Amino acid sequence: MAQRPRPENLPKFDASPYHFGFTLGVNQMNFSVKNEPDLKQFDSLYVIEPVPQMGFNIGIVSDLTINNNLNLRFLPTLAFGDRKLNYSMIAKDSLLQTNTKSVESTYIDLPFYLKFKTNRLVNTRAYVICGVKYSIDLASQSNKKEKTNEILLKLKRNDIAFEIGTGFDFYLEYFKFGIEIKMAYGMRDLLKREDNIYTNSIKKLNSKIFWLSFTFE
Repeated sequence: MAQRPRPENLPKFDASPYHFGFTLGVNQMNFSVKNEPDLKQFDSLYVIEPVPQMGFNIGIVSDLTINNNLNLRFLPTLAFGDRKLNYSMIAKDSLLQTNTKSVESTYIDLPFYLKFKTNRLVNTRAYVICGVKYSIDLASQSNKKEKTNEILLKLKRNDIAFEIGTGFDFYLEYFKFGIEIKMAYGMRDLLKREDNIYTNSIKKLNSKIFWLSFTFE
């Protein structure tokens, strides 16, 4: 009995030309920061450090089968999260003091992926995925005017990112369940330049996001 082959779940699932589903997951939003070459010219500024923060995302899966090992996928997603930048400055007593700037983001992501799959092994497939996405930040404050003395760190509203990842599909009795991890790297400089120490000291600011997603198809 131990040598008896396991039955395949959903044997006709991959024969369908297209299918739909949804995805849930968590993300870690971060920045990739390229400083100006000489930070000492900006008063007492010593170092700038990005601090990643956790968020979550929910989306819809649309999948088109090209062949047995290749699919085209469109996953419109709503992602919530925030990021922080720590600006360490040297005080008069030569001690470091840190000013933290937080930025909240609510992204509408519109990604297209190519999904390269292995052959099915009973009820499991491994795959790699890559693609590009266009993102709209609904929480962007790029056009907001400060009404207080606090200086805001403002990000541009739109971004384009390259994504790459890997995962596993598991064919269950009634649906296909997937676990996927991927990274998104923004190609646009997101920082809105304003005449202050927090923006003038940064040469380039890109988005960097890690995702852990669970798909139900």
